[in-house]
Amino acid sequence: MKHWQLEDIAWDRFDATEVSAEIVPLIKSAALVERNGRTYAAYLWRVFAGDAAFGAEIGRWADEEVQHGEALARWAQLADPAWNFEAARDRFNAGYQPPLDAETSVRGSRTGELVARCMVETGTSSYYTALADACREPVLKQLCRHIAADEFRHYKLFYEHMRRYQAQEHVGHIRRLLTVLRRAGEGEDDELAYAYHCANEPHAAQYDRARCSGAYLAGTMRFYGIGHVQRATRMMLKAAGLPTQGRLSSLAAQGAWWWLNRPRAGIKSPATASV
Repeated sequence: MKHWQLEDIAWDRFDATEVSAEIVPLIKSAALVERNGRTYAAYLWRVFAGDAAFGAEIGRWADEEVQHGEALARWAQLADPAWNFEAARDRFNAGYQPPLDAETSVRGSRTGELVARCMVETGTSSYYTALADACREPVLKQLCRHIAADEFRHYKLFYEHMRRYQAQEHVGHIRRLLTVLRRAGEGEDDELAYAYHCANEPHAAQYDRARCSGAYLAGTMRFYGIGHVQRATRMMLKAAGLPTQGRLSSLAAQGAWWWLNRPRAGIKSPATASV
């Protein structure tokens, strides 16, 4: 099946009256992160050197991630014609370089690396699904649905290769679960915060990780409903090799919902925020 292209998006249906001012900074930030897909592909090619079939899949994955960034940037420039994506991207790339020069996985094994990749795709697929459900602007809704479907397919890609490497490396449930938990905790790392800074704050503003991370989280968390969290939790448990139904899944979803809604300085609860 042919993958969607930028020209498949109904750009002429863009409706400025339906643009939420709260969502524009998030889309600008996401455009910078998604456009950086080839940086991560270079790292994965080193980690999975010698696996030609998976190497080709990594290339296709990176191309789709880059396209996500370009599509989100195009929408953001429709919503805010004064925004300069290329300038923001240059600023982001100059100031943020992910520590991805290792020749082997920073997760300790190829299985662990793919568990971590599953976690990333869990986060992005659930996030864009939540945005698609919440937003009213028709072009962004279409775009988020396309991206969410891509990210879910990417999850399945990494999951299937994880199973293949798991059969060789025999990484246990506990180690995989620890990778899941660590990667979940990295959701508040410098990349997203710095992307928010470069996409939305003036050059004269000094980067403050806590402020930018708080602003990004305050925006993103309000779009999630319990259904999005339950689905993401099942995907996380599946990556760890744990049951996705039953009491464990229910408790994990409740815990994740509490985590999203826990009190944080300056961040309004997503359960009560208006969209």
